[in-house]
Amino acid sequence: MPESTTPAELRPAALGTADITFFVVSAAAPLTVMAGVAPVAILLGGIGAPAGYLLAGLTLAVFAVGFTTMSRHVRSGGAFYAYITRGLGKRVGIGAALLALIGYNGMEIGVYGLLGTTTADTGRALWGLDIPWLPASLAGLLLIWYGGFRSIDFGAKLLGVLLVAETGILVLLAGGVLLKGGAHGLSAASFAPGAVLVPGTAAVLAFAFAAFTGFESTVIYRREARDPQRTIPRATYLAVAFLGLFYAFVVWTVIQAFGAEEVVTAATEDPGGLFFAAITTYVGPWAADLMHVFIVTSVIASLLAFHNAINRYALVLAEEGVLPAALGRVHPRHRSPYLAGAAQTALGAVIVLGFALAGADPYQQLLLWVNTPGMIALMALMLLTALAVPVYFRRVAHREGPWRTVVAPVTAAVLLAVAIFLVVSKVALFTMASTAVNTLLIALVPAVFLAGLALAQRLKTRRPEVYARFAEEPAHPEGAEQCPLPTPSSPEPASAPSTPAAPRPAR
Repeated sequence: MPESTTPAELRPAALGTADITFFVVSAAAPLTVMAGVAPVAILLGGIGAPAGYLLAGLTLAVFAVGFTTMSRHVRSGGAFYAYITRGLGKRVGIGAALLALIGYNGMEIGVYGLLGTTTADTGRALWGLDIPWLPASLAGLLLIWYGGFRSIDFGAKLLGVLLVAETGILVLLAGGVLLKGGAHGLSAASFAPGAVLVPGTAAVLAFAFAAFTGFESTVIYRREARDPQRTIPRATYLAVAFLGLFYAFVVWTVIQAFGAEEVVTAATEDPGGLFFAAITTYVGPWAADLMHVFIVTSVIASLLAFHNAINRYALVLAEEGVLPAALGRVHPRHRSPYLAGAAQTALGAVIVLGFALAGADPYQQLLLWVNTPGMIALMALMLLTALAVPVYFRRVAHREGPWRTVVAPVTAAVLLAVAIFLVVSKVALFTMASTAVNTLLIALVPAVFLAGLALAQRLKTRRPEVYARFAEEPAHPEGAEQCPLPTPSSPEPASAPSTPAAPRPAR
C-alpha cells in the first residue's frame, strides 16, 4: 500500500493526569531546589523558611483558578500567549509568545551549566574524578535531544522514574529525621508568626516563587492529553499542591535535623553540604552518595521537561506562521516536534560553547545569568495571563462564577506583581553579579516583550494573514465548550510560574 502523505501530528490522548504532572514537577527539579537552594532560604529567613514555600504555593494556587478556567475555554496549543491574546489582544499576545520562547529557553539552556557542575562535583565526591564541565554539558545536550526526539509517552515514563528517585531520597531523609525525633525533638515553631514575620521572609519568598517555575506548563500538553478538560486542571492543581507541601515539609524536617538554634549556623558554615550532612547523620553515608547521583538525574529531568515544553511552543508558533514552517514538522513515527527539538538543541549548544569559549564559570555565569531573565520572563507571563482572564470573561458569554473569572485572577495578579517585585529587588541573591550585570539581565525581559510588540506590528503590516489567524482556536473540537472570539466591532484587546543562585552541592 502507498504511504500516506498526510503530515504527522502530535500523538493525541497520550498523556494522563499523572504523566503531565511528572513533566511539570520534574521541570521544577525538587531535589536540586532543596539541596542547592533551600539552605540559602534557611540562612536568610531562619526557621520560618518553610512557611515561605507554603505562601508561594497558595499564591500560585490562586493563580491556577483563573488559569485552569481559561484552559476550558481556549483550546489553542499556544497556552500562555493564546490566553493573553484572548484577553489583551494580538499585539500583546505576540509579545507574550516571544517572551515565552525566551523565558523557557533561558530556564533550560542555563541549566546545562548546572549539569556540568553537578556532574563534576559528583564525580569528585564519589570517585575522586576530575570531570570537566563542558563535556558533561555537551553530553547532556545530546541526551536531552534524544529524549525529546522520542515519543511523548517515552519522556513521561522516563521522567516518572527520575522524579520518583529524586523525591524518594528526600522522603528517605525526612523519614530518618522523623523516626529519630530530630536533634532536640520535633517542633512546629517554624510556622509561628514570630518565625515567619521577620525581615528575611521577603528573600525567602523570592526563592520560593522561583522554586515553582515550570508548574504552569501543564497547558502546553493539551493536544496530547487525554480528556484535557479534566487532566489539565487536575495536573495543575496537583503540581502546585505537591510542590508547596513537599517543599515546606522537607525544609521543616531539615530544620528539625539540626535544631532551631543550630540550623542557621550550619547553613552559614556549609550551605551546599547541609542536606548531605543531614542524610549522612540520619540515614547513612550510602544515602548521601545516592543523593549526589540523584541530583544529577534531577537536573537531567528538569532539562528534558523544559526541552519538551519549548519544542511544543515552537511547533505551535511555526503552525501559526510566526516561526519557520519547518519547525512545525512532526516525526511520523515518534509523533514528536523533532525539528523544533533539533533547533532548540543547536541553540543550546551555541550558547553553552559561547560561554565556554569566553572562559565563563558554568555555575555563576552560564546558569545564573541565563536562568534569571528566563525566570522573570515566566513570572511576567503569569502576571499577563492573570490580567487577561477577567478581561476575556467580561467580553464573552459564559457560565463561570465570579470567583473563577474575577476575584481569583485579580488577586493572583496583585500577588504575582508583588512576587516579581521581590525577585527583582533581590536579584543579586540569584545572580551573585554586579549591579551593571543585574540591570542588564532584568532589562532583557521588557526588551524582549517590546521586540515582540514590534514583531506584531510588522506581521500586521506585511503578513496580515498570519496576524489575523494568530492564536485562533483549532478547527476540530475536542468536546469542549467553544467560546467564540468577540465580534470585529469590539476593541482589539478582545480579538481573536530559576534556578536561583545557590551554593553548589558539597564535594
